[in-house]
Amino acid sequence: MSPDLLFPLCTFAAVTTITPGPNNTMMLASGLNYGFARSLPHLFGICCGFTFMIFATGLGLHAVFEQVPMLQIILKYAGALYLLWLAWKLAHAAPMSAEQASASKPMGFIGAAGFQWINPKAWVMAIGALTTYLPPGFKVLDVAALAGVFGVIGIFCVGSWALFGVAMRRVLQDARSVRIFNVAMALLLVATLYPILIS
Repeated sequence: MSPDLLFPLCTFAAVTTITPGPNNTMMLASGLNYGFARSLPHLFGICCGFTFMIFATGLGLHAVFEQVPMLQIILKYAGALYLLWLAWKLAHAAPMSAEQASASKPMGFIGAAGFQWINPKAWVMAIGALTTYLPPGFKVLDVAALAGVFGVIGIFCVGSWALFGVAMRRVLQDARSVRIFNVAMALLLVATLYPILIS
């Protein structure tokens, strides 16, 4: 990959991974409800899953969507339904005591990695990055470098949302505040669907 493309790519990766979306909304809620350490498998699942998705798409999966456009539509709406289900669960989640939080499980590595394949924002980001920043006649190493940039930057950008959730624990001390927060996060999760579904 040309060094001239590296800074614009890093900027694009930072902006797209730190702005609100399904992953970041869920990480914020996970940080609040489970703490940073217990949210790490979720964080690494997001970053590794998305990195692999970019790599696989760059190596030819994008051609499959061009040949079978219905597949992309199916994934888009399957992802939307899954996000609505997650939002419903989050909105109806009762505030947890310390004992309940330690007994329940946040989203794990496999679930978070698999979610990237039905995450509409992830597909928009991946296709946008590949079509904009891969040079003509690109090689496998170019795709790997592009995917790696997103993986490294994503750890910090997405992880910052979990840290923000942890910081919110000091503010949201009572059950009512936590319930309001969870409902607000559920609404934000639903709102992330709007620009994607109208495209």
